[in-house]
Amino acid sequence: MEDLLNKLEAISMRYDEVSQLIVDPSVIADMDRYVKLNREYKELGEIVEAYKTYSNLISNIETSKEIIESEDDPEMKEMAKEELDELLPKKEAMDEEIKMLLIPKDPEDNKNAMVEWRAGTGGDESCIFVEDMFRMYTMFFKDKGWSYEIVNSTPGTTKGYREIVMNVSGESIYGNLKFESGVHRVQRVPETESQGRVHTSAITVAILPEAEEVDFELNLTDVKKDTYRASGAGGQHVNKTESAVRLTHLPTNTVVECQDGRSQHKNYEKALQVLRSRLYQAELDKKNEERAAHRKSLVSTGDRSAKIRTYNYPQGRITDHRINKTMYNLSNFLNGDIHEMIDALKMAENAEKLKEGSNV
Repeated sequence: MEDLLNKLEAISMRYDEVSQLIVDPSVIADMDRYVKLNREYKELGEIVEAYKTYSNLISNIETSKEIIESEDDPEMKEMAKEELDELLPKKEAMDEEIKMLLIPKDPEDNKNAMVEWRAGTGGDESCIFVEDMFRMYTMFFKDKGWSYEIVNSTPGTTKGYREIVMNVSGESIYGNLKFESGVHRVQRVPETESQGRVHTSAITVAILPEAEEVDFELNLTDVKKDTYRASGAGGQHVNKTESAVRLTHLPTNTVVECQDGRSQHKNYEKALQVLRSRLYQAELDKKNEERAAHRKSLVSTGDRSAKIRTYNYPQGRITDHRINKTMYNLSNFLNGDIHEMIDALKMAENAEKLKEGSNV
């Protein structure tokens, strides 16, 4: 317990130090440092609040023990015992809460995110499933009070979409969505299937932390810009002007397109945002691969070719293969009620980190 209190005291001291730094004019002038310190201040604040409550709890427990040991009055002793019986379970609960708070956080967790859905195996059925997943996630975003904006979309040949790229902003977006990256598989009878046979199709979901300019410096001399006329829905104006933008990062041959906006300038800014995030994600993937050499995470966000979840329509079932969790509420799930699955994945990751910490 003393080690835990010492660790919390050190965090409290750092919190006080950061609170002074973020009002220092020289720090405010350095935007990169200012942004990072503000994030640290917010993260440490939650731990410091828990520390104050925990410290007060420990003090009350010690006081109750002293009364029980030294007090002669039986009534006072009994009252102290009753209070101790109430305080000890609270301390146990707070021990676990603080352990969770002290788990090192992914520095990307508080960021906004770029969300990409792409059709995979299954032809038209895969494109339809992209649209289904798009609807599911946007209903979840609305429930969370997050805002979102489509950056680019490519319709399928008959129905659905081959690709949708979206920017999502709000509180801790990446931390909530990062485990959704991977291959999502659907098993159902397609609309075009006359024999009633169940087919399996798949799409890929990619969650990228939104890269700010302070995170990743993109050299615009490395970027080739092309403009072209937008295709698909959007009205006469969109189709008659070269408002669509294609950016190519020459060193990596990374290509980003944006055609959903009417303004070429806005499409360029959106495409630049996606390009920066994809290149930033590539850097993060390298770091994650290095970490994976030391620890193979059960709910790893690194391998986007891994089949992570199956949506089985005949059985009304959703199964996440990483944590072997199966739910039988497919209808509600597809209407955006995915909180339980996301919470289970976050808990699995935290349990791994706790176990890893105890083995160090």
